[in-house]
Amino acid sequence: MKAGHFGAVFALVASLGLGGCASILGESKYPVNVSSAPAGASFEITDKSGQVIHSGNTPSTVTLKSGKGYFSGETYTLRFKKQGYADRTVTLDSSLSGWYWGNILFGGLIGMLIVDPATGAMFKLPEQASADMGMPLAASNPSDLTVGTVDSLTEAQRARLVPLN
Repeated sequence: MKAGHFGAVFALVASLGLGGCASILGESKYPVNVSSAPAGASFEITDKSGQVIHSGNTPSTVTLKSGKGYFSGETYTLRFKKQGYADRTVTLDSSLSGWYWGNILFGGLIGMLIVDPATGAMFKLPEQASADMGMPLAASNPSDLTVGTVDSLTEAQRARLVPLN
């Protein structure tokens, strides 16, 4: 084989081998650390179509798909609940993976236009999803109610009383 033909064959084989560069270097599923402050909240994850795909308690690690379909990234909604706290909702969006652009550099049009968009490897997900549950809600349990009389107050507490008219 002539030297010029060898180079052309090598370039062809290399471009076919690198055709799905993002699929080789990137992922289509990502581990996402799910946490809350305070810990111990229950959570439920729904996908774009509203289907519940996972539920658990924080802290937890969940593996999620980054793509929803051909050239379509996934968006997840995480709903957090913890007794004594207001419910929280967090959205987790996929974004374009930097590895996807590796297809352009290595001439992988097959990977760029077919493989990565179909497998979801052109997208990535954040490493974390977290909810701050905020301050505990006021107790609404009747057993927490204490009734007192003016006589049980200190002088400082009595001084702050305001008469109702």
